[in-house]
Order: sequence, then structure tokens, then C-alpha cells
Amino acid sequence: MERMSNGMNKTYDRWFLLITFFLLGLGALMIYSSTAVVSPAMAKKDVTQFFYFKRHLFTMLLGFAAMFTAYRLEPDTLKKIALPLLIFSLLLLVLVFVPGMGISAGGAKRWLKLWPSTFQPSELVKLSMVIFLAKYMSAYNYRTDSFVSFAKPIAVMAVFQAIFLKQPDFGAAISLGIITLAMLFFSGIRMRYLLSLTVFAIPVIVKLVQEPYRWKRVTSFLNPWDDPQGSGFQLIQSFIALGSGGIKGVGLGESKQKLLFLPETHTDFIFSLVGEELGLIGAGVIILLFVMLFVRGIAATNKAKDSFVYYLSFGLSTMIALQALINFSVVTGMIPTKGLPLPFISYGGSALLVNMAAVGILLNLSKGEDSRRVVDRTKELVMRKKALRAVYGNRS
Repeated sequence: MERMSNGMNKTYDRWFLLITFFLLGLGALMIYSSTAVVSPAMAKKDVTQFFYFKRHLFTMLLGFAAMFTAYRLEPDTLKKIALPLLIFSLLLLVLVFVPGMGISAGGAKRWLKLWPSTFQPSELVKLSMVIFLAKYMSAYNYRTDSFVSFAKPIAVMAVFQAIFLKQPDFGAAISLGIITLAMLFFSGIRMRYLLSLTVFAIPVIVKLVQEPYRWKRVTSFLNPWDDPQGSGFQLIQSFIALGSGGIKGVGLGESKQKLLFLPETHTDFIFSLVGEELGLIGAGVIILLFVMLFVRGIAATNKAKDSFVYYLSFGLSTMIALQALINFSVVTGMIPTKGLPLPFISYGGSALLVNMAAVGILLNLSKGEDSRRVVDRTKELVMRKKALRAVYGNRS
């Protein structure tokens, strides 16, 4: 939605912001619903029914601060910080392996210990990679018919993916790869370069999947009933939750699967809880909202007169939409299990902060170039007026 001021100035996309707020509100509601019932074991650790809900609200406040800060960053500023931000992300990713700083959970070392909570650098890597690629592809010397222009971002991507696999975080490696290839494809890079990379990547992916714990995820995805009490347990419980909801759902707060049957109901599998309590209608509304969010984000490319803004709006919109698509696919058994939260809805501070920052950038880009020029002109006039007052006094 656009509002004209003096026939020229355009505001940010209010529909985009409204959809984001709606998803955040629904997410907070579902997180409370999924964590309000506290088991005796959790109660012994002083976990109350509002424990996760209050922590999530605090993260949301930090997310709004990140969104507001990112909103004030103009495209020229983002260009300047693209490479430093990428290097900073790399340093944070490496610090995960430093004793005393990295935190292990579930056999993976993906988090940094930052008071009063933790942070997952892989989430920041996705955002910084999108900004870096947008700057790289908008440079005058970038050529879509040059293999060198194609190989450079692929090399950067490979460095991050190698570190992800060391953690290990196969889901982050795949996500980063898809985002990078999608942006290269959108830029018009030669298809033979993308196909040649795909041919090279297939045996590498096959080799990685053959790791015992990854192979178990693949087999449980293909037929979870082969091991219903082991590797297939979570997916089966997700199916039960989605099936129990029917069309209208069992009612908000009335889920039975969250009662220690379905693991991770407040994080990666929160969409299963939505399907159970709000039914097919509620799940369909969430899917529709993410489609609308992607469409509104992509709409910023239509206003772009600068190639950097063009690629950046596409990359950020794809980053958010891809996470949602993967999460939907996992909980419905369409792809093997990946540890990716549902944007704006799942409990998880790192992903929420980064996605809110992405929303702030997209809101700025949605104003269009004309709006930013008007704002810059207004600031210039204000500064001139202050300078004149300093010289001649406060005479009107």
C-alpha cells in the first residue's frame, strides 16, 4: 500500500508489514500453546508455563529493534558493509569451534554463548551472503557469460558450506546453496554453468548423505513406520497431529500431540501443532500469508532502478520463503528432516532476529528510489536551514 505525500513521497509497503505482524502474533500464540503444559521434569528445572513465552516476547522486542535499525540502512550503506558483514559472519562461524565460546547440543556445535542467551551464526551468514551477492552481481564488471564471474560466489559459498558441514549443519549448507544458485539464476547467469555445478554436486551430496545419521533420516523419511519408536517417531507424530486437526482443528490449546508425544512442537515442528489445533484452514492461512509475503517482497524489484536493490529484494524474499517452504515440506514428510524453524512463528532467537532485519531492509526497499531521493533532499534542506540560522540568527 502506498500513500502519496506532495505527489512524490511513497511510504513503505504497509501490507508487507501487516502480514509480518500477523505471523508474529500467531507465532507468539502458538508458542504459548505448545509450552503452557509443563512436564514434572521441566518443573524441577524451574520452567513455568510462561518461561518460553516470556523469552520469545523478549526476542520479539529485539527483533523489532533489528527491523527498525535495518530499515534505516540505505542501499548505499548496505553496499559498503556487504563485505565487512560477510567477514564478520565468517568469524562468528569459526568462533563456534573455540572452547568456551561454542555450545554443543544434539551432537552439533552450531551456537555461540552470548549473554543472556545463545546465537546461531549460520542465520547471519544467509543474510550477509544475500547482501554480498546483490552487491557482487550489481558491479559493472559482473558478466553473466563469464565463468569467472560465476566461480567467485560459488567459491565463497563453498567455504561457508564446508564450515557448516564441520558443525555439522547439513540443512544450513543446503539452504545457502539454494539461495546462492537462485540469485545467480535470477541474474541471468548461463544455464550451462549451473548445470555443470549440479553434475559436480550430486556425487558430493550422495557421499554426505551416506553418513549414518543422515542416511537414517533419509530412510525414516521414505518409510517412517520401519522404525516407529526410533528415527521415524517424530515424523509419525507429526502426521498424527496434522491428521487429527481435520478441517477446523481440535481448538486452540487442545492439542494432545504436544503432551510429550511430538518433540520440538515449539520450534521446528510448530506447523504440525498449527495443523492440529487450527486445522487445514489455519495451516492454509499461514501458507497463504507466506506466499503473499514473498509476492510483496518481490514487488520491490518492480520499483528498483538500481540493480543492487533489484537483486537484494529478490534474495531477501527468497531467503524467507525458502525457510518456510523447507519447514512445510519437513513436517508433511515431503523431504527428510532438517533443523530449520518456521520464520516468525517458531521459537528461536537467531532466526527471528535475522528475519526481522531482512523485513526492515525490504520495507526500506519497498519505498522506491523516488522516496529515498525526497528524504535525502529534505535532510539537505534542513541542514541548510540550520546553517543559515547559525550564521544570521533565528530570523524568519
